Amino acid sequence: MQSAVVYGRLIASHARQLVAPLLKRQTSPSKLRLVTACCGFSKDFRPAKSKFVFGEDAFFVARTNHSDVLGVADGVGGWRHYGIDSSLFSSALMESCRRFVMEGGLETPSPISVIKAGFQELFEHKEALFGSSTACIMVLDKKSQMLHSANLGDSGFLVIRRGSVVHQSSEQQHYFNTPYQLAIPPPGQAGAVIQDSLDEAESTSFSVELGDLIVLATDGLFDNVSTEQILNEVSQLEDHSTESIQYVTDSLANLARTHSFDPTFSSPFSEQARCEGFNITGGKPDDITVLIAVVSEVGDDLDT
Repeated sequence: MQSAVVYGRLIASHARQLVAPLLKRQTSPSKLRLVTACCGFSKDFRPAKSKFVFGEDAFFVARTNHSDVLGVADGVGGWRHYGIDSSLFSSALMESCRRFVMEGGLETPSPISVIKAGFQELFEHKEALFGSSTACIMVLDKKSQMLHSANLGDSGFLVIRRGSVVHQSSEQQHYFNTPYQLAIPPPGQAGAVIQDSLDEAESTSFSVELGDLIVLATDGLFDNVSTEQILNEVSQLEDHSTESIQYVTDSLANLARTHSFDPTFSSPFSEQARCEGFNITGGKPDDITVLIAVVSEVGDDLDT
């Protein structure tokens, strides 16, 4: 009888050793990542200077072992009256941010630290680089499943879960059509241009779930496409393959471009203008940059 009991205990112990790894895999949270697609257009149909620049808009996508980082910037076009190309400022800012993410040595950098590092590098640029830009940065911490963001200006993002907006950024404007912005003015112009501090950026953190969909874009999207229309477009997503995500991203960006040149369309921009007392109708011709990212499990057979 005693040998049978001992033998039974050995069997039970062995079974626990076999089952424990399976239970651990079931209860341990999976790491998440972003599968991302991008599409954009220049308002004046200028050829793109690079695949990361649409007119005066710019963006970047960076991936490390610990985090996925997305960013968009919208160069302020008013600088062209001073002979300054704002696309150089916004694209340099995004490239500096990307480089900091990839080379900064931080496992999961905060969005504010990314913008600060990128902006500081512009000050240290060998050749004077003048201009101004909005900026919106999003960082997914793959392990904690937290999505951190920092937004200065009127670019922004939506997080969509099962067809509804569950988290979004707030637009920052000093007054109508004048967003908060980072700036490096030419000598003697410091007091004549808007220069906002990153301390004024809106910072948020949000717990994402597998399958959440993120729409990150410049105001060329949000001024020409309503939230309801965005939800309708992304509802066409058939699966989480890169092909399907790219199709929906292209569709949404093209819708924004079509609306932007429609003089009869009642756009979000024209509706806001009328609320501010301006007699403006139709869409708003503007540079458009749209990124759509789907929250996926690490190890899925998908890629950016």
